[in-house]
Amino acid sequence: MAQANQHGGNVLDMALASGVDEASIVDFSANINPLGMPPSLRRALAETWALAERYPDPLYRRLHARLAAHHGCPASWILAGNGATELIYDLAFLLRGKTVLLLSPGFAEYRLALEGMDCRIREYRLAEHDDFRPDPRLLAALGPGIDCLFLCTPNNPTGQLIEPDLMQAITLRCRELAITLVVDEAFMDFIPGGVSMIDSLSGLPAVFVLRSLTKFYAIPGLRLGYMVSSDGQAVARLRERRPPWTINAFAALAGEVVLDDADYQRDSRQWLQEQQAYLFTGLHALPALKVWRPAANFIFFRCLRPGLDLQGLLLRQGLLIRSCANYAGLSGEYYRVAIKDKADNRRLLDALRKVFAHG
Repeated sequence: MAQANQHGGNVLDMALASGVDEASIVDFSANINPLGMPPSLRRALAETWALAERYPDPLYRRLHARLAAHHGCPASWILAGNGATELIYDLAFLLRGKTVLLLSPGFAEYRLALEGMDCRIREYRLAEHDDFRPDPRLLAALGPGIDCLFLCTPNNPTGQLIEPDLMQAITLRCRELAITLVVDEAFMDFIPGGVSMIDSLSGLPAVFVLRSLTKFYAIPGLRLGYMVSSDGQAVARLRERRPPWTINAFAALAGEVVLDDADYQRDSRQWLQEQQAYLFTGLHALPALKVWRPAANFIFFRCLRPGLDLQGLLLRQGLLIRSCANYAGLSGEYYRVAIKDKADNRRLLDALRKVFAHG
């Protein structure tokens, strides 16, 4: 049932295609915090509807200053965008005509953005027998002729983190060969104590780190992401070519508010600690699945029953999971599910047991 170039969260499309009522579907296909947006942001939005009556600051100075303070870096290093996806396309502009190494499986928008800028794509296939983890062999693939490397940690859709020692070795290799390094950390906020490349950017001008506020703070309808790089000239160049007002006023406000909500951050990590273990244990207990241990708020698995359309069968029970058939290097046997609250996670496990019991 997977559709080409489909992302998670396409509930309406899937409902229309299958004849299921959209309102009845529980969406496991989009990796969004089930706690919903922070209460602090709800209050701020309710009190600032007048923002819709005037144009936002086209430079988003308050937003960039708040993000810079959060990471302890100059505001000139930061460029916010209408979700991290917009920034991927911005970076593709800088890489026009270059040769880029992509890890497969990986987020499909990298390829789409780069091909739109006539970049040449080389693939580094991650192997299932290595749990889809990059290892030191990746260093050998970073040779002459490679202009840029895209990494995602934790990787989407496999959920695997790149080990800090390997990340350091990759960074050194890229610096030695003047290879631009793009590190997508869209899910890093879900990982307590997660090691971010942002902390190491000083002196590394050819490194660009992507972050998203959409997933952790549950604001996919507002859309907000940002990029951090010590290459101030490159950031300024992208800022100058950006059309005005690509971030709406409420999304910009969200970026100014949510980073201070320590209670929400604590509650979110407590939820994830409990429900990540619960859902992983339940999925791992099903003999028909091969499940990879997650690092963030989603779980990647393979269905071992050949020819079983697991997405379609679960959709009949009102549950939408993400088919990974349209990821390079994967087939229709692979799926990704978001970790939700306990009631929804239990419902998913019960539905899977029912599917496998009935063959």
